[in-house]
Amino acid sequence: MKFPDVISFPFARLRTAVVALALGLAASAATSAIAQDNPYGLIDPTVISVGTMGDAKPYAFTTADGNFSGFDIELFLNVAERMGFKKEQVIFTGQEFSALMPSVANGRFDVAAAAIGTTDKRKETIDFSDGYLAGFLTILTADAGITDAAGLKGKRLGVVQGTLQEIYAEKNFAGADLVKFPDNNSAVSALNNGTVDAHFLDYEAAKDYSARYPELKVAVNIPSFDAPAGFVIRKGNDALREALNKGLQAAMQDGTWKTLHEKWFPGTPMPDQYLPKQ
Repeated sequence: MKFPDVISFPFARLRTAVVALALGLAASAATSAIAQDNPYGLIDPTVISVGTMGDAKPYAFTTADGNFSGFDIELFLNVAERMGFKKEQVIFTGQEFSALMPSVANGRFDVAAAAIGTTDKRKETIDFSDGYLAGFLTILTADAGITDAAGLKGKRLGVVQGTLQEIYAEKNFAGADLVKFPDNNSAVSALNNGTVDAHFLDYEAAKDYSARYPELKVAVNIPSFDAPAGFVIRKGNDALREALNKGLQAAMQDGTWKTLHEKWFPGTPMPDQYLPKQ
């Protein structure tokens, strides 16, 4: 006796549902395994790729042997170690400052570390860790006539493209003729050969250049504590951001941050919020 075909439909549907459920469970397991193997959403789960600068001493710079050093470099390595990464698992790559944040946003680097100030505008495209450094914006010059911001009127002022100094100068130094450079070295070269009259950069870098070139003097220091430096992370990578924040807080609480700051910025004031809590 031949049964109607319609009787087989429920079994076919059940078989389809079972297969779909199995596939769904397999996909879920695979996703879970990937998340477990790569909890921080890194480009390569075995390393952290970090974009930085090679000429921003004492924050980040290349040494004679081609390695990276500086406050940001040593601090990041310490934080990465707290996350379970050895020194050789952190890969630093030098870039122009203006390319660092887009490179993180576009997935070339996991993190950018180069004393990058946190601003609302920048947070539209990338995320930041908690702040770990604040300082001063400085005018470096050999022109004895420049002793304050008013002295910049009609002068050619160098700025590194994409920095807080560029943003500040565009807003506050309307009388100056801004000349944009890819990095501090090229700007200071222009300052030394007379192409620009002054260069606007961070205090620590200005202090270093003035020591190397005695004719250059620190003319003006402007406090900048409203945009503390933070590590840059791809937008929405909360797991990595939270891990970096946890490491930063531990480095501050056990005195590591203080030790590194004293090493790289001797004599520079330290904000209380970055020091160990009693």
